[in-house]
Amino acid sequence: AMIDCLLNGGTPVQALGYASNRLKASKEKLLMALEGDLSEEHILIAKMQRRHIDYLYDKLAELEDELILRLAPYRPAMELLMTIPGVDTLSAAELIVEIGTDMSAFGSAAKLSMWAGVCPGNHESAGKRYSGKTQKANRFLRSLLCQIAWAAVRTTSQFKSKYQSLVIRRGTKRAIVAIAHKVLRPSKFEGHRPTIRHERHPAPMPDHGTMSLEFRRT
Repeated sequence: AMIDCLLNGGTPVQALGYASNRLKASKEKLLMALEGDLSEEHILIAKMQRRHIDYLYDKLAELEDELILRLAPYRPAMELLMTIPGVDTLSAAELIVEIGTDMSAFGSAAKLSMWAGVCPGNHESAGKRYSGKTQKANRFLRSLLCQIAWAAVRTTSQFKSKYQSLVIRRGTKRAIVAIAHKVLRPSKFEGHRPTIRHERHPAPMPDHGTMSLEFRRT
């Protein structure tokens, strides 16, 4: 909004009025950043770039709509995932694309967590922890799970209280990874499991026959 104000002929002071309260920089620093000479050429190029960014966002929205449409046969699985705090329609679709719906393909819950990059290492000796780094894994899935974790800790769920207790001891980043792990962590590979059956699968998804999807909700 601040940039749009400048491009439409507004002054730095007027543009400052559109600053978000979430910005960490002081108003003085923001005003210094907004001040400067904008030539007609600068404004022309900036407006072209702005329109291009808006175009890309529109196309991204179209692709997201198409993704959800193609995953219509997996709607029951998506609705199951959406019972997890922080998971919306799009993130549920992205989880299915990245993970699938057959949890047995990963062998165990621990292997799935490691592949997703949200299972911290536990290198300890005499009670001392030497490393908490996660192993190399699916970066997109890790990023997606962390986004879901951020959304989850803003809900009135157990994720929020768990995050508040972890962030004091581990810091923000490690606490979010821990919440991401809790979001992903499957139930035991035994007992009663929700099962989703499809006679035919859409082309983009592999044919796994009977599919089971398990996620712990607490």
